[in-house]
Amino acid sequence: MKAHNKWLTAPLAAGLATAMLSGCGTEQGGGTGGSGDSVRVGMSDEILATDPAAGYDPGSWLLFNNVFQSLLAFPKGGSQPEPDAADKCGFAAGSKVYTCTLREGLKFSNGNPLTSEDVKFSFERSRKIADPSGPAPLLSSIESIETPDARTVVFKLKVPDATFPSKIASGAGSIVDHREYADGSLRTDGKAIGSGPYKLDSISDTEAVFSVNPGYQGDAKPKNNGVTLKLFRGDRAGLSKALAANDIDVAYRGLAAEDVAALEASETTADKGIEIVQGSSAEVQHLVFNVKDPVIGKLGVRKAIAHLVDRDALVQNVYKSTATPLYSIVPAGIAGHNTAFFDTYGSPDPAKAKKALRSAGITTKVKLTLWSTASRFGPATDQELKAIAGQLNDSGLFDADVKSVGYEQYEKDIAAGKYGVYVKGWVPDYPDADNFTAPFFGKDNVLGNNYENATITGTLIPKTAAVADRSATAQDFGKVQDIVADELPLLPLWQGKQYAVARDNITGLEWTLDASTVFRFWEIKKS
Repeated sequence: MKAHNKWLTAPLAAGLATAMLSGCGTEQGGGTGGSGDSVRVGMSDEILATDPAAGYDPGSWLLFNNVFQSLLAFPKGGSQPEPDAADKCGFAAGSKVYTCTLREGLKFSNGNPLTSEDVKFSFERSRKIADPSGPAPLLSSIESIETPDARTVVFKLKVPDATFPSKIASGAGSIVDHREYADGSLRTDGKAIGSGPYKLDSISDTEAVFSVNPGYQGDAKPKNNGVTLKLFRGDRAGLSKALAANDIDVAYRGLAAEDVAALEASETTADKGIEIVQGSSAEVQHLVFNVKDPVIGKLGVRKAIAHLVDRDALVQNVYKSTATPLYSIVPAGIAGHNTAFFDTYGSPDPAKAKKALRSAGITTKVKLTLWSTASRFGPATDQELKAIAGQLNDSGLFDADVKSVGYEQYEKDIAAGKYGVYVKGWVPDYPDADNFTAPFFGKDNVLGNNYENATITGTLIPKTAAVADRSATAQDFGKVQDIVADELPLLPLWQGKQYAVARDNITGLEWTLDASTVFRFWEIKKS
């Protein structure tokens, strides 16, 4: 699987929440579709694509999840996909054949009927175009697609893949009208024709306007009559000012840690008509090690770093407690999570770090450069790596510094193997341990760190992929995490807490934000 744009932009992508959270009021009962006022939402991300064959970034998937239908979708607060455009779906032949029956009467927003032909076309089109910034890798297990009638779609898979329902419930499963989209090329007019609960009316670099789709057939019941999405394109200060000035109703992604911490601490926040919804998140960040680098390629050096990095200090001092320490590649809240790195390395211990270096025959200070890219992961990332460098240097065992470059150059240099230590974040495609493991290992892994382990890629990942009962995979995913902790191709740093900040006349946010990373326009109501 190749690297894509599905990377965390900052620990505060301002969003994931659960129904138990304090903050914005809870909307009781169902709403009448499209009866509420229009809602203004702001985020610091851009929408990089309106064509589902091209987009693999948080902004684009936000659009896809609201404008297009998939066969399946993640229910609010749930991690198991349920039928959406489909009436029912199921596996046969040992998780190698997946059959879906479509709902009756499905139509695109332009009035054209949605049939199995459109489903087959959509999947085959994404795979054929294989845009380097698109989601085609999530569909790589498909061998062929058959459509025995207008409402039936049969996917035949190359290998057993129990995560296939989750993959096609994501933005990668968006269904397009075969009459509106070219078979072998991307749409370039900025339009998006889907069958989801909303229509895209217009889009520019700074704003996207959505209205309720009156022809939608599905379970979503819009509690507003439209959403205007303000795009601040990395301007976090502008996003914060817009909320304070009542130019937007909701700040969804991109408030800086300092802004959220200040709002939480302020006794006047409620008086200003602003409320905060806080929740956990499956977004993570890792310090990645190039195992072929002449310095960091030595296991003893990596072990010394693992014994020195103080995650508690990082999340408290750099991220103002808007993240939590992470001790495994699978985050807390995802089935199969363990604490392999804490179990192996414990709390920071310079004596153990020194022992690791001496056991590797290293008796002098290790000179090291930590690489960052603030343009992608936010300015706090530079501060974070400087703090890590300080922790390493304070031990007397390292001579570490930090360098930061633009994201485009950053990715080129990683691909060329120029960096020994660098940072990567990950926004999950679907809430399953598979999505925090399979993309990270083997040839063309998204980390670009030259790490391979035959047991992980040849045995454990294929074995877990074949298990339909995802709770039964915990032991094998535990083995993956334990191997990674022992061999140290990366060091997990933190798992984000997420925030949505809104005016106090907004309800329903707790149902828009969960580990599925689906921001559900239809759940938001403005009174």
